[in-house]
Amino acid sequence: MSDRPDELHDVLVEFLTRLMNAGEAAGLDALVESDLSFSQARMLFLLTKTDEPMPIHAIAEALGLSVAAAGRNVDQLVGLGMVERRESERDRRVKLVSLAPEGERLTAQHLEAKRTSLKAFTDALPPEHSGQLLRVLTDILAGGALRPRPDQEKCL
Repeated sequence: MSDRPDELHDVLVEFLTRLMNAGEAAGLDALVESDLSFSQARMLFLLTKTDEPMPIHAIAEALGLSVAAAGRNVDQLVGLGMVERRESERDRRVKLVSLAPEGERLTAQHLEAKRTSLKAFTDALPPEHSGQLLRVLTDILAGGALRPRPDQEKCL
């Protein structure tokens, strides 16, 4: 047990910061090249997590944007070929948004860069650390501490 109650927190923050920074440049390259705003990138990643097209008002709510700001971002993403917008069959006033093939490609490229970075990290671990980390992470994932609460599922 640690002498400092916050030692685990501090070490975990340092570990995750280094791990995320290792893959950040490669993961962001595609997003930077496409000249997307932060809100637009968040919108694309939100849409990757949904099985069905989302109404603009639901996107706005999930991202903490006004409906007008979300609509402007959708307009720009449609113009860039990243998303598709269509009318709802039930209510023509409602506009539904989904990823276009280019948006799918871009988000997949970003996520693949992150996976590649994680693979490089795990490949570089000494076998004894790799085994220990595998056991600890498997136990943590089997528990309920990292399951999203219903109020967190919409967050990005």
